[in-house]
Amino acid sequence: MTNLKLGVEVVSAHNLMPKDGQGSSSSYVELHFDHQKFRTTVKEKDLDPVWNETFYFNISDPNNLSNLTLDAHVYNYVKGPQSKPSSLGKVTITGTSFVPYSDAVVFHYPLEKRGIFSRVRGELGLKVFITDDPSIRSSNPLPTMESSGLPNSYSTQAQTLPNFITNTFSKKKAESRDTRHTFRHLPNSDRPPQQQQQHRQSSDSMMREPINYGVDEMRARPQAPMRMYSGTSSQPLEYAVKETSPYLGGGRVVGGRVIRADKPASTYDLVEQMHFLFVRVVKARDLPTMDATGSLDPYVEVRLGNYKGVTRHFVKTKNPEWNAVFAFSKERMQSSVLEVVVKDKDLIKDDFVGFVRFDLNDIPTRVPPDSPLAPEWYRLEDNKGEKRRGELMLAVWIGTQADEAFPDAWHSDAVSPIDGLAGSTHIRSKVYHSPRLWYVRVNVIEVQDLILADRNRFPDVYVKGVIGNQALKTKPVQSRTSSAFWNEDLMFVTAEPFDEHLVLTVEDRMGHNKDESLGKVIIPLNSIEKRADDRVVFSHWYNLQKPYSDDVEPSKKDHDRHDRFATRLHLRLCLDGGYHVLDESTQYSSDLRPTAKQLWKSSVGILELGILNADALHPMKTRDGKGTSDTYCVAKYGQKWVRTRTIIDSLNPKYNEQYTWEVFDTATVLTVGVFDSNHTSEKVVNGHTVNGHRDMKVGKVRIRISTLETGRVYTHSYPLLVIHPSGVKKMGELHLAIRFSCTSMMNMMYLYSKPLLPKMHYVRPLTITQLEVLRHQAVNIVAARLGRAEPPLRREVVEYMTDAHSHLWSMRRSKANFFRLMSVFNGLFAVAKWFGEVCMWKNPITTVLVHVLYLMLVCFPELILPTVFLYMFLIGLWNYRYRPKYPPHMNTRISYADAVNPDELDEEFDTFPTSRGQDTIRMRYDRLRSVAGRIQTVVGDIATQGERIQALLSWRDPRATTIFVLFCLVAATVLYATPFQVLAAAAGFYMMRHPRFRHKLPSAPLNFFRRLPARTDSML
Repeated sequence: MTNLKLGVEVVSAHNLMPKDGQGSSSSYVELHFDHQKFRTTVKEKDLDPVWNETFYFNISDPNNLSNLTLDAHVYNYVKGPQSKPSSLGKVTITGTSFVPYSDAVVFHYPLEKRGIFSRVRGELGLKVFITDDPSIRSSNPLPTMESSGLPNSYSTQAQTLPNFITNTFSKKKAESRDTRHTFRHLPNSDRPPQQQQQHRQSSDSMMREPINYGVDEMRARPQAPMRMYSGTSSQPLEYAVKETSPYLGGGRVVGGRVIRADKPASTYDLVEQMHFLFVRVVKARDLPTMDATGSLDPYVEVRLGNYKGVTRHFVKTKNPEWNAVFAFSKERMQSSVLEVVVKDKDLIKDDFVGFVRFDLNDIPTRVPPDSPLAPEWYRLEDNKGEKRRGELMLAVWIGTQADEAFPDAWHSDAVSPIDGLAGSTHIRSKVYHSPRLWYVRVNVIEVQDLILADRNRFPDVYVKGVIGNQALKTKPVQSRTSSAFWNEDLMFVTAEPFDEHLVLTVEDRMGHNKDESLGKVIIPLNSIEKRADDRVVFSHWYNLQKPYSDDVEPSKKDHDRHDRFATRLHLRLCLDGGYHVLDESTQYSSDLRPTAKQLWKSSVGILELGILNADALHPMKTRDGKGTSDTYCVAKYGQKWVRTRTIIDSLNPKYNEQYTWEVFDTATVLTVGVFDSNHTSEKVVNGHTVNGHRDMKVGKVRIRISTLETGRVYTHSYPLLVIHPSGVKKMGELHLAIRFSCTSMMNMMYLYSKPLLPKMHYVRPLTITQLEVLRHQAVNIVAARLGRAEPPLRREVVEYMTDAHSHLWSMRRSKANFFRLMSVFNGLFAVAKWFGEVCMWKNPITTVLVHVLYLMLVCFPELILPTVFLYMFLIGLWNYRYRPKYPPHMNTRISYADAVNPDELDEEFDTFPTSRGQDTIRMRYDRLRSVAGRIQTVVGDIATQGERIQALLSWRDPRATTIFVLFCLVAATVLYATPFQVLAAAAGFYMMRHPRFRHKLPSAPLNFFRRLPARTDSML
């Protein structure tokens, strides 16, 4: 039996609803968990009662903890034997919110209504935790059949003895516990645990001292590993999403609601406020010369404790301008003095010019929207404190991450201490916008007046189109004249601004891998007509140039030479803006708008994301003999990408950065990824940055917008799960705060009746193959553009965020999708099994009731559809109680990652084309053939059944067709003469007949169907 227990400390309530008619209430709390029920004492005439009582529940099945809920009901006690208590509200806490004792704090939960017509108000303070201490005894539950009203004896004793465990029964009654149960509550005590243990062993009286477990004792004992499962899609507890209640800029978040603090809310209300010391170094003037030559190469060094920031240096100037901002985290301040030092860059040793010193206690605090602090001139001092020649313009203030100088500032928490990374631009937070992508439709119609070198053969002509690194070909056409006809579309992807050209080449296939170019045409993309619908675009004739020409327009010499008999290409070109260019997987796309802006609708809401922190990250590199990580977060939604600053040398980084997106469709997904930066290991060789490492993925989180309630703040800690060749691995946890605010409820509801994709996807649909190829090209274009930004988003980051390789074969994904399909049909299988038991009369009462219901529906068929819809309505209302409390996350059980074979993972991580040995490839090929053979058999069986249906009237088996035709004639006669209700009732009763009227052999119709011929005997 497990020692795992759930501890609940009922602390207090506040501002309860008066229920006794005298402006007050006599309240008590009743706790329900895992078929156990406990009660607190009654607090007479108190709207702000304080209990401080602790209860311990037994957890019967830790694997099912995520499915359990703790219900805390607050009642007003009404005296009298027949009186029932009135509800003051309730609190429901899901099993995913339970934490160990060391992480538990007192939460004040807002009371919820128990019914539709209930009136409640106030809050209930609870402290809920999990412990596996074997010395803790669970509280004795109340009798199952006991009334909700409290007996007077219990209420009185509970109030007079608030600091002891109360036993309301005598020894004689305690011997017969089948009729009455002993009730105990465990209030808090300051007694040491050792004294409590001795007292419990020596006491035999009715009043016994409670056991108190201090915080130190609970922290010293490690928690037992738990696994939480919820049906077929459950996963271990360590991989589950955890709800948190942090203090953010807008107040404390409890159950999705923000409890406002006394201080005014910050602009950044979804992150914790972090204070920074900002130093803006503007410029200097009249600096003294330090070299014998009279030159000066000045730069500024900003020092605070062990951290320093360095500006760039200027060559031979006494009046430099830097305009650089430095930000020092208040948490890492190791000194009370700020020094701003001006130095002269030298080959051997930099010379000291002067410095300015600030006391941190004298630095002002600035809170936006205050205007920026005006910089001032400060006279430089030498080491002795004497004024020197030269002045430095500075602005020094204390602010938060809401300051407009925060994104471009040099950050002390994003760099190493002295001699670390000073001034690297790759560690700053930035916002990116991916380029607007367009589809280029090239309709190749025909070519005329071909000029061939060899006129003794019929040319095998095709057209090849190239845009950048994209190349497509038409089908080869054998031309018996000087013309060729295709009328074939080639689809490309391009991005604004249209700097590239479309190159079309007419080629003749002379033999295997031997093609001859007959001419080409170069068309600028910015000259192609744009369209936003499916209107017809006019076609144009283009004269071909020589194959070796690179002119955009044919030269005059070529016009003069081939003016009469020049080869012409007939094309219809357009930039299709009515499509949405997919650069992500369609299952979790973050934007569904068409390319053309005139087709965009107004937004339906605002999505706000607060990236708080990451915890317990897995070390990704080794520095100074210890494991560490240099992590940053990337979030993508729509065309807007954001990147947080890189936190150097930390396994528990705190970002506290907030971003906002406009939401145009709720059927979209926000993706947040965590990466380990390898820019920290870059080296400069011959003026070029050299880095042979890639940014390593730590994990990502996907959140579908449609699963978020409007106005609620979701604060959860998401596990970062990554599949490695050795299996699934938890790389840490990412703490996020998310809020979706609706700007137009009517427009958002109206979206559910509109198509998911723009109109052009349905009017002129693209094939699945085209979409996959175009998506691959779109990802390449986005990765190339974002890779040229500063700081760059590397290709591996873009590919991981957009799941660029999700289309590749994976045995694990194939099994996961198969089991997903089986789970979808589980409901149908369960209904079929239940109906089979009804037909076999396993439960005669149920079968008789089904007969009666079926007969009613047959007699009144107009009740069928209303009954079905009413039943679904009631199911929806019932399931509302069990609706998800947080957005879904990566699930190892659904992904089939917890039971995958190592060789299957090795195959999934293999390159394309493969890089494995011949024996491994042979084994995997044989395995794939085995799987494909099973699929082949299933497809063949389905085709056989369809061909048997066709054979009923095809006269392939003349005797079978004769029987079926005569049966149809008899059936038509009977159906014309017999009411449909009678036939339906007879058929239903025949299907549900008693087993004694059944035969073990198959029925005659089934035997007849199985004897029908199929085309399997015609296959080779």
